[in-house]
Amino acid sequence: MENVHLAGEEEDLYSGYNDYNPTFDSEELENDVGFQQAVRTSHGRRPPMTAKFPGTAIGARPLASSFGARIPLASSMGRPMTGAVQDGAARPMTAVRAAGYTSSLTRGSTFDPLGQSKGPAPSLEAKNEDTPEEKIKILEKKVNDLIEESCMAQSIGALQLALEKAKEAGRKERALVRQREQSGNADHINLDLTYSVLLNLANQYANNEMYPEALNSYQVIVKNKMFSNAGRLKVNMANIYVKQKNYPKAIKFYRMALDQISNAHKEMRIKIMQNIGVVFVRMGQYSDAITSFEHIMSESPNIKTGFNLILCYYAIGDRERMKKAFQKLISVPLGIDDEDKYIPSNDDTDSSMVIEAIKNDKLHQMERDLKVLAEKYIMTAAKLIAPAIETSFATGFDWCVDMVKNSQYVELANDLEINKAITYLRQKDFNQVEAVETLKTFEKKDSRVKSAAATNLSFLYFLEKDYDQADRYADLAMTADRYNPAALINKGNTVFVKQDYEKAAEFYKEALRNDSSCTEALYNLGLTYKKLNRLEEALDCFLKLHAILRNSAQVMYQLANLYELLEDPQQAIEWLIQVLSVTHTDPQALAKLGELYDGEGDKSQAFQYYYESFRYFPSNIDVIEWLGAYYIETQFCEKAIQYFERATLIQPTQVKWQLMVASCYRRSGNYQKALETYKDIHRKFPENVECLRFLVRLCTDMGLKEVQDYATKLKKAEKMKEIKEQRVKSGREGSARGRRESREGSAGSAAGVSTPVLTSPKKASIMEMDVKADSGHSSNSTKGERLSAKMRSLPGSNEPYEASSPKEIDASYVDPLGPQMERPKTGAKRRVEDDDFADEELGDDLLPE
Repeated sequence: MENVHLAGEEEDLYSGYNDYNPTFDSEELENDVGFQQAVRTSHGRRPPMTAKFPGTAIGARPLASSFGARIPLASSMGRPMTGAVQDGAARPMTAVRAAGYTSSLTRGSTFDPLGQSKGPAPSLEAKNEDTPEEKIKILEKKVNDLIEESCMAQSIGALQLALEKAKEAGRKERALVRQREQSGNADHINLDLTYSVLLNLANQYANNEMYPEALNSYQVIVKNKMFSNAGRLKVNMANIYVKQKNYPKAIKFYRMALDQISNAHKEMRIKIMQNIGVVFVRMGQYSDAITSFEHIMSESPNIKTGFNLILCYYAIGDRERMKKAFQKLISVPLGIDDEDKYIPSNDDTDSSMVIEAIKNDKLHQMERDLKVLAEKYIMTAAKLIAPAIETSFATGFDWCVDMVKNSQYVELANDLEINKAITYLRQKDFNQVEAVETLKTFEKKDSRVKSAAATNLSFLYFLEKDYDQADRYADLAMTADRYNPAALINKGNTVFVKQDYEKAAEFYKEALRNDSSCTEALYNLGLTYKKLNRLEEALDCFLKLHAILRNSAQVMYQLANLYELLEDPQQAIEWLIQVLSVTHTDPQALAKLGELYDGEGDKSQAFQYYYESFRYFPSNIDVIEWLGAYYIETQFCEKAIQYFERATLIQPTQVKWQLMVASCYRRSGNYQKALETYKDIHRKFPENVECLRFLVRLCTDMGLKEVQDYATKLKKAEKMKEIKEQRVKSGREGSARGRRESREGSAGSAAGVSTPVLTSPKKASIMEMDVKADSGHSSNSTKGERLSAKMRSLPGSNEPYEASSPKEIDASYVDPLGPQMERPKTGAKRRVEDDDFADEELGDDLLPE
């Protein structure tokens, strides 16, 4: 404490710090002559010229500089004194100055601890790339870059580019090996790089389906003893042999790879054995495949192998082992945590946030996919083995359901029950009552199962046309699950058949709001708009549906029909051509195309499509009518005969087809055949007036004796026809009079209320069919009379078909043969009145007006 100085109260502890020494005035250095001279020359480094005392170095006198500092002189030996300044830096005193910074100020020095006053560091020496070692390093980097580019190209699907990069990497790597050998560094060849290049090249060959080249590349790697673990690549070679369907060689290479993989790699060995089992299945050697699959199920069971084992047992028909394999399948552990852990708790906010974050992460998605795959395999296996393991399908399915109920897939039991009912329906000898009873057992189950069962029941009753029950179960399905689009569609269908189209459209729209990809709802909505005559909205629905279902022939046909209703036949034709690109042999589409071309006046195209339609479906009476009329119009009556004969086979009770056959024989000049045909018609239809008239005319022309007999029958038939017509006419007048009187009698009390006309259900359905059938003709009805339309209006058997009297022709005959040049009525009157049939050879009298 004796060396400690305590400051007094009046002493200033910080005094003296502001004292100024002119020596350190750096601002006046520009005016200092000595300093400027020292900067420009070496003057500052010269020792001052002083007198020397002989024989000693200690007597050197200090010299005052312009800075006023005293500098000791150098000794005669040239060794600076301790603490002397030499070249602007002070020599430290030995063992006195500590490491680090010094507080001594030397002349010309400044405080620069980082050495910034020395200027920038000298540039690095440029690397010499001409040396062999540098060239080898650059080439190695290029090879690695090419391998990486090849792998990246493969990952984005550019397989051809990946192969080109792999080939280039192979060329560079061979050049690198040659360069190392030339430089004498053959011992330093990078084997890992060579292995990577060859393996990548082989993989790219395999990806581009260049299998021989890939096998050669793999063979180079496998045969090289310097590559460790190269034998595993025989698995890749075996996979290529499988793609080439060379199964024996594939099994050979799989087994060779299995021998070279140690038991430590258990998962790899299991996968190879699974491949061996699959190849045996493809070869039909089920017992060998069973051996592989059983070993896997005993060592490391998995869902896919268990399902394959069931398939093999099913193939050999082993019931008991099928049951055991199914039990093994449902007992395979999936390694999936319980779904309850993803349910957030209300108490802990932090855990709820964590659960929300992991609820839909990659791991949970993988777990869900694995569970869905397991359920799919179990459902498929149950449906497959149920008919085989027991005497009946129901017993086998019940056994599967019992097994599932006692397993970890207990929630699958209800789905299996529903699937059982659906399988009943899909079987050829299905028992629909069993299906309905099975589905009804789910009415008291949980909402999801109840909704699914009720939806299926509604669909079943709808197919049976029990619309009340279908409506009830659709309501039940909607109550159980309002967001079930299938239930909403069924409800809309039941409303649709009741012709409440606006309400049906609402249900279809709601189904689309719940599931925008529900194609059934969109299709039904388009049909509903079509019924409401909102054609533009219907067109919009079907165009959206076409964007989803690009190759649906039904959707394209609806589009064609809508464009036809919108009076755009060209668009309708284009859509129908697209329909035929999907279904080449659809006779209805071909006939519709023929009808559209006929409406446009293109007879040749219409004939082509009608003929194709007839070729694929020769029983369409409309097509037969058109083709027969076309040949008559083009004066090829012989060809028309075969079509009308076919129509006779289809409708044997319609006399008009047989009359047309006889008429074609007359037109072609074969009067004998025509007479035989008319006689045959007369035997079948003895009261037909037209047949008798032509028999009279033909017998008169040919001079036959039966003329008088047929004339007598003709008079009786005409008289009977007149009596029938009078009775019908009087009956109509009586009924009209009665209706008039009843209206007059009830006018006062009814006050304008009309009584609705009741129509039987059968008649109503026929009327609906007529509306659907004729809906496509409305757009073309204004384009003039068409050939097919006229053929549809052919008279019945009780109406005149061909008559000799022009008055009868004008009154009741409709041209079945298409528009032709009108024959002057005067000529017909002359022939009839004069009874002259000399020009009948030309067939002119058969041309209807």
